[in-house]
Amino acid sequence: MHRLWLIFAQAVTVAVAVLFVVLTFKPDWLGSRPGPSVVSLQEAVAPAATQTRTATASYADAAKKALPSVVHVYTSKEVKAPRHPFAEDPVFRYFFGDRFGGPQRQSGLGSGVIVSADGYILTNNHVVENMDEIEVATNDNRRFRARIVGTDPETDLAVLQIQDGGKLPTITFAPTESLRVGDIVLAIGNPFGVGQTVTHGIVSALGRSQLGINTFENFIQTDAAINPGNSGGALVDSAGNLVGINTAIFSRSGGSQGIGFAIPVSITRSVMEQIIRTGSVTRGWIGVEAQEITPELAESFKLPATEGALIAGVMRGSPADRAGIRPGDVLVAVAGKPVKDPQAMLDLIAGLPPGTATQFRLRREAKELEVVVNIGKRPPAQRNRE
Repeated sequence: MHRLWLIFAQAVTVAVAVLFVVLTFKPDWLGSRPGPSVVSLQEAVAPAATQTRTATASYADAAKKALPSVVHVYTSKEVKAPRHPFAEDPVFRYFFGDRFGGPQRQSGLGSGVIVSADGYILTNNHVVENMDEIEVATNDNRRFRARIVGTDPETDLAVLQIQDGGKLPTITFAPTESLRVGDIVLAIGNPFGVGQTVTHGIVSALGRSQLGINTFENFIQTDAAINPGNSGGALVDSAGNLVGINTAIFSRSGGSQGIGFAIPVSITRSVMEQIIRTGSVTRGWIGVEAQEITPELAESFKLPATEGALIAGVMRGSPADRAGIRPGDVLVAVAGKPVKDPQAMLDLIAGLPPGTATQFRLRREAKELEVVVNIGKRPPAQRNRE
């Protein structure tokens, strides 16, 4: 019996070994069908993945649409060079003449966007401010002298015009408020003077304010690379439509660090239309200084909330003074629209036409009251005062 058991065990061992060898080297002898492999699964998925990449990987059509309407802006102005300390020395003047004391030209660089076939170009005010010569180079390498139609330092926008440019390609404005956080955007301009360049990123945030860049701030924040020379250039959506004018970057090095700011079309269109129509921008004004209501101030003034704008000062003889607004009042609504903070107050009042009588709701001590203010015209370059 013991011998039979040994023979059986040896036979099973040999059979298992033969089966292992056959499965390893000749599995087709057993008529087996291989299951799905990694390669076959990848092959099955590849066509769909390829289609997705083809649909989203290129923004060439958007760039092709917007590029012809973005221009380079070259500026220069005459500046007086510092006088050399030996300029009055006869020996020095004999050898060097007046070369160290004469006027010199200082040059600048930026970008712009053609907004009408009449040659109107939208750019930043800081690109052309105090410049006495402005030249514009188009996408097809034509150059034109440009004149300043008007500027708005408080939004850092300016409108230029070129003459005899023929039929110029113009940008298409995106619908107001169409942009969302996470949308793809392209920044087009002339960074560092290297030539027309397209960079891409996403919309990182909307409505950025209180940055201390402009008086009126409502910036688009993007991580699309924006560098010196991009100022005044176009920020466009994935369809090539203008959503903003690139204006500033947050940087410790002077180059792009992924935080750039653009002025949205909701502001640029309004400012541009006023400048083209009248040469300047007119805003409402009442003559007050306001500050944010902190929790400490709310407790000190016994206010129920921190929303609103605390009136810190009233200019004598201003519309606010004539209407009876006092320091210590809290402005909570303008023309029925709630005031969230001083910046919101600034924007609401600036949007009112001068000469109109507008109702303001105030909180004074523990009472609320309504006053009517005859809106005045905002003086030029009034900062931090409304």
